[in-house]
Amino acid sequence: MLRKAVQFGAGNIGRGFLGQLFYETGYGTTFVDVVDEIVEGLNRRHEYPLRIVGEESETLCIEDVSAVHASDVEAVARATAEADFGATAVGVPVLSRIAPLLAAGIARRFERADAAPINFIVCENMIDAGPYLREEVRGHLDSRNHGALDERVGFVEASIGRMVPIMTEREKAEDPLLVCVEPYCELPVDARGFKGAIPPLNHMKPMDNFAAYVERKLFVHNMSHATAAYLGYLKGHEFIWQAIADPAVRAEVDGALAETCAGLSARHGMDLGELEAHGEDLLRRYQNKALGDQVARIAKDPIRKLGPKDRLIGSGLMCIEQGIEPVHVARGAAAALAYDHPGDDTAQRLQEIRRRQGVEGVFAEVCGIEGSSRMARLIVAQQEYLAGQGWL
Repeated sequence: MLRKAVQFGAGNIGRGFLGQLFYETGYGTTFVDVVDEIVEGLNRRHEYPLRIVGEESETLCIEDVSAVHASDVEAVARATAEADFGATAVGVPVLSRIAPLLAAGIARRFERADAAPINFIVCENMIDAGPYLREEVRGHLDSRNHGALDERVGFVEASIGRMVPIMTEREKAEDPLLVCVEPYCELPVDARGFKGAIPPLNHMKPMDNFAAYVERKLFVHNMSHATAAYLGYLKGHEFIWQAIADPAVRAEVDGALAETCAGLSARHGMDLGELEAHGEDLLRRYQNKALGDQVARIAKDPIRKLGPKDRLIGSGLMCIEQGIEPVHVARGAAAALAYDHPGDDTAQRLQEIRRRQGVEGVFAEVCGIEGSSRMARLIVAQQEYLAGQGWL
């Protein structure tokens, strides 16, 4: 008998990653989404194409799929109650909106005293997303279901490393259900978040020291990607592969990776050689021309990415705490402060803060650091360096 999965979010990660993993493991997947064209298409075809792009691309056919519209609370609750496994990939702002749907499904599931536990992989770009979603769901459950929520429902945090670029107009016209992704296909998850036995899922890697892997994703992957994007933008590059092929940009990304790998090794006891090998693999993946990953996509929303716990400021502060001078990370942050893409509303807001309050205002309002702090002084010094080298 086909096992059942429910996937909240049928976008790039939902279809482009989790749908593949569920299908390859033998689950039939019900997607929950609000895009009429996607819901209708999945229900009409019960399959969709997934293109793995690289030096040699291949297109997979992901089968045994259906969909329900998020507005159909009854259908979503039924799919959730009947599922063997679940996942979310909806974006942090939408988590509070799917909480009532999850609550309805959980309440229905545990009307049966012998109902098996269910686990949801929470694939959202947010630290402590699992506990956050649990409490959001709790607010929509009758108190008599709170025990089942805590004892038999797992909200398992995940670290998403697969890169999914913005679809081109030509790709969209080819097939509205098509998703293009890179070959990388690993899903580290927090082993401690599961309730009951850990269910099978291809490519899933339950980790006991998950906090270290969350920081590895943020301070190695996200940091190096952002550094390549912001410095690449200053050099006029459109694609990430062009930025990383630029020797000047590559040298800065290499330097930033050396800093954060050393910092993470010192902080968590992670093997430095393995961290450096992971960094080298990321640099290889960034060179994937077929992926067509755009600088503007990676650089988008610089206010969030300059936050005190995010990829640039957060990794720099981590390095400083470990006695490492994050010169190259600060250089990436200095480039981010200059990001002024006309099509990015947040970039324009960032530049408005700079015009009104100066860099000190950005440090206080965006980065959450004191202007006299070591990190702030490093960023100012790297602004001067970039200006002197003709980058600014």
